[in-house]
Amino acid sequence: MKVYFYHTQDIQYILQRMEEGAFPSHFLYGATHLREHGIEVIWHPSDIRLSGWRRMLRTTWKVLTCRERFDAVFATHYTGIEPLIFLRALRLFRKPIVIWHHQPIITPRQHWREWLGRLFYKGIDQMFFFSEKLINDSLSSPKARPERMHLGHWGADLELYDRIMHEDGTDARQGFISTGKEKRDMPTLVAAFNETGAPLDIYLNPTNGDFSYEQLFKTLETKENIRVTFSNQLVPYELARKVNRAACVVICCQKTKYTVGLTTVVEALALGLPIICSRNPQIPVDFDKEGCGISVEYNDTEGWIRAIRYIQEHPEEAREMGRRGRRLAEQYFNDRRCAEEVAAVLRQSTLKK
Repeated sequence: MKVYFYHTQDIQYILQRMEEGAFPSHFLYGATHLREHGIEVIWHPSDIRLSGWRRMLRTTWKVLTCRERFDAVFATHYTGIEPLIFLRALRLFRKPIVIWHHQPIITPRQHWREWLGRLFYKGIDQMFFFSEKLINDSLSSPKARPERMHLGHWGADLELYDRIMHEDGTDARQGFISTGKEKRDMPTLVAAFNETGAPLDIYLNPTNGDFSYEQLFKTLETKENIRVTFSNQLVPYELARKVNRAACVVICCQKTKYTVGLTTVVEALALGLPIICSRNPQIPVDFDKEGCGISVEYNDTEGWIRAIRYIQEHPEEAREMGRRGRRLAEQYFNDRRCAEEVAAVLRQSTLKK
């Protein structure tokens, strides 16, 4: 079996950096391990300089004119392959399409958009969701077809994180760290750490989309215990080494309907670090129930202060939280399990085409 793999990120860059040992494989959603399940991969030639209709048309052309025979399309997102999905819905494209769906399926207010959406979802043969909550929220839409919806355990490249821990060690871990760039609630996080005085390192892109974190921090008072680093240059491997030096990972997010913070979560689990995280019900990990961290309600500065102090005052329990998290990563949230689940659904899709 062979699949055509499409990603919204630069596939060739990721593969190159993976060969150099500087990029975790989970950013390719299990595709690098599909060969272990008898599935070969055709890597889409990425051109991230293009956007909108230009990317859609180029991607559609590349898929339709691909000289290698393939059995299905496997995509990490529907963005960029919309024309191909509509062609599939109209039975003008014969290969099954399997995607990762990052948000719940919704029912728009406009009737024409709902009609167009129903046609669109006919062109998607199978969908992976990151959590049961995303699936359940989607089921309220008439476009959702449960038999085509699957829970995927998207998780970390454990081999890479094991290498980081082996090379850098874990004995000198101290302080707290915040990484990630999407929908982060920096005012709440900064206010809590200003109050506790606990050491915090924040790593952020200067901007995310049209939002400027640099401008935001010009309006925030940060005490000496908080260090903020703005950079567009840090690759995941370099950032992971910095995370490995911390004693606790903090993920303070704004309220959303999708799994904001999940990349940071799976990294912390892989490194065996405790987590303090905003209570996003879309995240597939219940930190309090699993004993691998502490959940805090959105915008709850006092809740963050209590959680930070608990980690500070109970260092052995914090380390045990990290060990529990690592066991979760080994059992569920790792790239090899993800690949196994993807391979099973890809084979299922070709049987039904």
